[in-house]
Amino acid sequence: MKSKYIIGFISIILLLTLSACFPGGSESTTRVAGFFTGVWHGWIAPLSLILSAFNTSIRLYEVNNVGWWYDFGFYMAIISGFGSLSLFRNKRKDHR
Repeated sequence: MKSKYIIGFISIILLLTLSACFPGGSESTTRVAGFFTGVWHGWIAPLSLILSAFNTSIRLYEVNNVGWWYDFGFYMAIISGFGSLSLFRNKRKDHR
C-alpha cells in the first residue's frame, strides 16, 4: 500500500519535471531546437498531443528549430518509437 503512494508521488514529480521539456511557442525561448531536441520531442509527441488540447502553450512541434536536423530527429523518434514495436514482433506461422 505504501509503495503505491511512493510510485504515484515519483510519477507526479517526474511528469512535472519533464513538462518543462515540451515544445512551446517560439517566444518562450531564444534557444534553437536541434537534432537531439527533435528526438526528445518525437518521443514525447503522444503526450504533447494530449496536453496541447488543454494548454495552448504546449505544441506538438517546435517552430524555433534548426531546420532539417530537427525534422530528422523528430521523425526518426516517431518512426522508431511506434514502428519498432511492430518490426520486432515474432510472426507466428500456423502450420497445419
